[in-house]
Amino acid sequence: IHVIVAGVVSTWWFAPDEASSCCSVAIKDSFVRATTTSFGSICFGSLLVAIIQTLRSMVESARQDNSNDGCAAFVLCLVDCCLQCLQGILEYFNKFAYIYVGMYGYSYLEAGKNVMTLFHARGWNIIIADDLVSNTLSLFTLIGGGLVGCVGLATNAAFPSWLAGFEGAASGIAFGFSFLIGIVITAIMLSVVDSSVNTVLVSFAEAPEEFQQNHPKLSGEMRDAWRLVYPAECG
Repeated sequence: IHVIVAGVVSTWWFAPDEASSCCSVAIKDSFVRATTTSFGSICFGSLLVAIIQTLRSMVESARQDNSNDGCAAFVLCLVDCCLQCLQGILEYFNKFAYIYVGMYGYSYLEAGKNVMTLFHARGWNIIIADDLVSNTLSLFTLIGGGLVGCVGLATNAAFPSWLAGFEGAASGIAFGFSFLIGIVITAIMLSVVDSSVNTVLVSFAEAPEEFQQNHPKLSGEMRDAWRLVYPAECG
């Protein structure tokens, strides 16, 4: 989804006529690229994360072995901590690397190199570090889960026979199950927003002139807001 959204948003950025509706050619083309020519790059990035996760599982299994002495346990704990940090960095790196994969069809390594070089050259590293979009969307995900959970409570009150076998735990089960469903659905929906915002961030850093040419009003508003929040980076 992340790569497809990146492709659609970048098409809207550079060629808005090709991404003017929900049935535009940009969606089809982005989907085809993500599932064919760019599929290997997506899998490679996921493979790197999977390797680290496997190593973490091996370390955690070794930590649960009671035969380890204090020194070995300390070393295993340290290794696990390092792998956890590496996994978080790689997952964050993938988020921006996949944007370039979706935008230009780059290979995974080339995409990652271009993204990091771009932001480093622009001096916008602070914007990546200060990315509050994911935290905001996480909050809305919890709110969405809570709302669906309340719907589950209302449904249980309206049809108590559905969970009659659980007696006093019926309300908790109705809320918990509905809450999980709401979390999953809301997270999937908001992941599109997250991907779109990150693609706009990369596109604005790389091609502000095209944005000004194709969307002058939005470009002016974004420049003013960006300059207000990050005056040193925007000049």
